[in-house]
Amino acid sequence: MSNRKEHWEAIYESKPEDQLSWTQAHPSPSLEWILEALPDRSSRVIDVGGGLSNLVDHLLDAGYRRPAVLDISGAALRAAAKRLGDRASFAEWIEADITTFHPHSPFSLWHDRAVFHFLTSRADREKYLASVRRSLAGGGFLLMATFSPAGPAQCSGLDVMRFDEAALSRELGEAYSLLRAERRVHRTPWGATQEFQHCLFQLRN
Repeated sequence: MSNRKEHWEAIYESKPEDQLSWTQAHPSPSLEWILEALPDRSSRVIDVGGGLSNLVDHLLDAGYRRPAVLDISGAALRAAAKRLGDRASFAEWIEADITTFHPHSPFSLWHDRAVFHFLTSRADREKYLASVRRSLAGGGFLLMATFSPAGPAQCSGLDVMRFDEAALSRELGEAYSLLRAERRVHRTPWGATQEFQHCLFQLRN
């Protein structure tokens, strides 16, 4: 864990937001899919690997109560909280390695844009999925975005896994139902393109 944490702390401490390839001006389609899946704004949402993402800003704007942002980098969380100013107290900030995370209460939706594909060992992916199972309430949703088979093979100096919807479904197993899948081309702040696979799953009761 220490090497992984050191890597991401160095990334967030050395690069401004407009030099991070995954930066989005608007968190689409994640926000739209969350709004459709969870019309009840009292539902608990966790943004895993949230970093500097502005998804938490939009969730607060939409009326969700105390959305959680988890990241291995404390520097990223502090910067995101600073951006929110006084509103930061209405979110929950969790500095943790996702492969060992234990929630204090269940979530209705787990959102992950561009974390799972960094877990290149099966052991780490199994630990991640164990964290999901500990965290999701029955019938809860898992919204995941990874690089597609047409996406890059590396990101931020690290090798990544690439998935289509069938491969993600196999990773998750029969406990999850695939509700929606879509590929989107993401344009980085400097104009390069990356293809992402977005999938929405539901944990079976």
